[in-house]
Amino acid sequence: MGTAASTTPHRLVLYARLIRLDKPIGIYLLLWPAMWALVLAARGMPDLAILSVFVAGVVLMRSAGCAINDYADREIDPHVARTRDRPLASGALHPREALAVTAVLAALALGLTVLALNPLTIALALGAGLLAATYPFMKRLHSWPQAHLGVAFAWSVPMAFTAITDTWPPPLAWLLFAAVVVWTVAYDTLYAMVDREDDLKLGVKSTAILFASADRLAVGLLQGLVIVMLTGVGLLGGLGPGYYVALGIGAVLFVYQQVLIRGRDPGRCLRAFLNNQYFGLVVFLGIASHYGLSLG
Repeated sequence: MGTAASTTPHRLVLYARLIRLDKPIGIYLLLWPAMWALVLAARGMPDLAILSVFVAGVVLMRSAGCAINDYADREIDPHVARTRDRPLASGALHPREALAVTAVLAALALGLTVLALNPLTIALALGAGLLAATYPFMKRLHSWPQAHLGVAFAWSVPMAFTAITDTWPPPLAWLLFAAVVVWTVAYDTLYAMVDREDDLKLGVKSTAILFASADRLAVGLLQGLVIVMLTGVGLLGGLGPGYYVALGIGAVLFVYQQVLIRGRDPGRCLRAFLNNQYFGLVVFLGIASHYGLSLG
């Protein structure tokens, strides 16, 4: 009994690592677009109940996505330097445990949505679940898994608008959706550049491999398109000067990321990827400033 009790905390730590609670970057990258959309849809501070559901849903779905991703990559991760110590890759957890964790977290997220949101948003939430469940398998099928992830991460945008307005999202929402898709492809390409050499050996597909020596140019063009599209969001949404100042700061962050990846060093590419959490924050502050909101 003593042995079982002593292993329980260790197992909880393994589950926490499985769903990446020790690496919350994915939560931030998924949360910021949802926050952008909620404030734009509400034209200010969104309803606290809806806001709480979205924050909890982001954490639950990102965690479920990590668990199913590790299940899908259980034969790949042991051969990749960055991932070989993950609980499934190392054998510390059994694959069926990852499936169980995925099911529980996804059920909690769906239950939360059903209890708190309107039918249109619930219907969109089912699509979000399908996107999250299928993304991990895309790297075996085509060279654009980053685009699939982009749609999955951007899906919170139309959901936010339907949750607030209970109507089909307007053009503003779909332009923001498209901007988030492009942004995700850009930063996830940076992430894929970290593992490119291992992925080439394993036959795993990614935009980093697809773009090859044009990777920096491709990412730069995508980042420029993000700024253009978010400028369009500002114009459609009637946002004020503070928003455009924020976009200017965001553009500087993109330039900084380009400097980081100049030599394609995996560690610096990872730093460039992580820097995108600050881009999301800056854009949020720009939107919030227009409506007189603050993080304080």
